[in-house]
Amino acid sequence: MNKMLTFLMAGGKGERLHPLTKDRAKPAVPFGGIYRIVDFTLSNCINSGIRRIYVLVQYKSMSLARHIRMGWNVLNSEVGEFIDVLPAQQRIDDHWYQGTADAIYQNLYSIESENPEQVLILAGDHIYKMNYKLMLDFHRESKADLTIGVVPTPVEEAKDVGVIETDASNVVIGFEEKPKNPKTIPADPNHVYGSMGIYIFDRKILEEELTEDAKKETAHDFGKNVIPQMIQKGKRKIVAYQFVDMNKKEALYWRDVGTLDAYYEANIDLIQVTPHFNIYDREWPIRTYQPPYPPAKFVFNQEASGRRGIAVDSLVSDGTIISGGIVERSILSANVRVNSFAEVQDSLILEGVDVGRYAKIKNAIIDKHAKIMPNAVIGYDKELDRKRFTVTPKGIVVVEKGAVVEAV
Repeated sequence: MNKMLTFLMAGGKGERLHPLTKDRAKPAVPFGGIYRIVDFTLSNCINSGIRRIYVLVQYKSMSLARHIRMGWNVLNSEVGEFIDVLPAQQRIDDHWYQGTADAIYQNLYSIESENPEQVLILAGDHIYKMNYKLMLDFHRESKADLTIGVVPTPVEEAKDVGVIETDASNVVIGFEEKPKNPKTIPADPNHVYGSMGIYIFDRKILEEELTEDAKKETAHDFGKNVIPQMIQKGKRKIVAYQFVDMNKKEALYWRDVGTLDAYYEANIDLIQVTPHFNIYDREWPIRTYQPPYPPAKFVFNQEASGRRGIAVDSLVSDGTIISGGIVERSILSANVRVNSFAEVQDSLILEGVDVGRYAKIKNAIIDKHAKIMPNAVIGYDKELDRKRFTVTPKGIVVVEKGAVVEAV
């Protein structure tokens, strides 16, 4: 693994996650109570034995860079290990990163200085568990110039992903972004190979292809330009590597939480008795930065009728105080307070939110440091909610960071 260099792409705007991405990049969006989305890809790297990682950032990257600095300073620089954040620096011209391929092209000097044999390119905005060493072994055994990570995807979902076409021996012969009439997996007409945005290039091949693409008027994107360019020339060996899931469940788990509804559903799944995604697996730990908050606290006052601090079927993070309120089927991030007689149901409450007395919240995402005033109601009147907040196609109400929500 020490002959491979990794680039983690973490500069995406995540426009479909607005307002959660109003002040942060998509990989920095909180997930599962204590994590950020980027933690899952970084944990895959560490668990796979990867120790040389560049995180490429651009869009509203301050909170992401701070999170990586505080939570991911776990490697030993004295032996050449690192997780370094690389912002766009206009080293080559006066443009910021123009696309995924251009982001790597502008950092060719980093590849040269590290002198790897292979380069692994990852997306920092997906939730999954994967051992990248297995993919690297496959790449080397196949003597491939490029290996693309793929996941079987129902054919009706092909319009939302990049689709890889292969022959019977897993050699890639086509690549289409979000096709209307996709090419299915050989011998499986119900599924396509969806691109995971994971690539392993032999270093020299990567440098040559990026240099060629940089001279053209393109979007400078791997899926849209570089890979189709390689396929068209027919001179490179490109193979597909089928996702091997380390989640240890019957169904493969790989989620692009790129919409508010998908983000909400992936979070809420974690509170199920047997969730699809296992965050409790000690053999594949998910790392993150956790501030030194005290333990969560539940306040019950026997003398005050109905004043019980209760959380049922929920995840409750450190520093949270449920002071006489009731929480059901929800995820509470750190340092949340739910005051007396308040009710929270089927909701995601992010860090530092204060839920006032007698407030009622359901089917909602409340972003950090929002203040829900006493008697405020969210999620019970969609017509009223749409006048004040973002409401998703599936009816999830999203309250933006730092909002003060008054009773109506």
